Amino acid sequence: MEHQVKKPKTRPGKRFLENREPKLIENDKKTIFIRGVNCNQTVLTAMKDFASLKKPNCVFFNRKNDIKPMENDTKLEFFCQKSDASLFMFGSHNKKRPNNLVAGRLFDYHVLDMFELGIEDFKSMKDFKTAKVPIGSKPMLLFTEGFEETLEHRRLKNFFIDFFRGPVVEYINLKGLEHLLVFSLVQGKILFRSYRTTLKKATESKAPSVELEEIGPHMNFVLRRHQLASEDLFKKACKKPKQLKPTKVKNMKRDTFGTTHGRIHMERQDYAKLQTRKLKGLKKRKSEAISDVPSKKPKIEET
Repeated sequence: MEHQVKKPKTRPGKRFLENREPKLIENDKKTIFIRGVNCNQTVLTAMKDFASLKKPNCVFFNRKNDIKPMENDTKLEFFCQKSDASLFMFGSHNKKRPNNLVAGRLFDYHVLDMFELGIEDFKSMKDFKTAKVPIGSKPMLLFTEGFEETLEHRRLKNFFIDFFRGPVVEYINLKGLEHLLVFSLVQGKILFRSYRTTLKKATESKAPSVELEEIGPHMNFVLRRHQLASEDLFKKACKKPKQLKPTKVKNMKRDTFGTTHGRIHMERQDYAKLQTRKLKGLKKRKSEAISDVPSKKPKIEET
């Protein structure tokens, strides 16, 4: 039987469907955190710390769910479509894969990329007795060298940027940059660190000095398994609509920082007619003024 499209009968239902429709500028990405059947306290605490970093654009499933994302992702896609989420994180623990996290993202409600990460050397946010950053703050992301060597690490870096970047903003206040996330690749392990930045007055220069204070979570990741999308599907997911592409203006260009640079073409100026400052010493004398006047040719009368 063919699927019948049912029109909404109420205004809330109509608004709900309009919110799910594709838009030129999409809403902030939502993340769902799913708890597996066997999930120890380490994985559960790590997921709650990540959920606190993602607030308010996140949903946490407290009930246990019998899901194996790497074997069958249909139930996971159903949960994401129901919650209108494009990012997910699944936590589990067993003897073969202890302290296991499966994180990924979706495109058109189908799994695009998926990474299985093992947690080592974990310290939660509660272990650091320091002041935390406010909820909803946009973090800064710092990646060390090594993420561009293999395809898996390039896609993992792109996923971390998509997962932690926060809301898209046009203007940034320097005092609002309070959170820094650092990803380091050392001997095959991914070191994840979270810092709180404070700006203090410097004595030698006008620019403020930056001090870092670790606030957690603190952990190391081991990349176990992964499922990557094909190059064609990945390009299709990253494609931008034509309406959002900037129109090309002649003799105008933008640099990497978004600054607009323009080139102006002017005609060659006649410096003799250039207006200068009016001074007595620059005034022309009467003899010079008379000599500058072109002489008229005498008229010849016809006889």
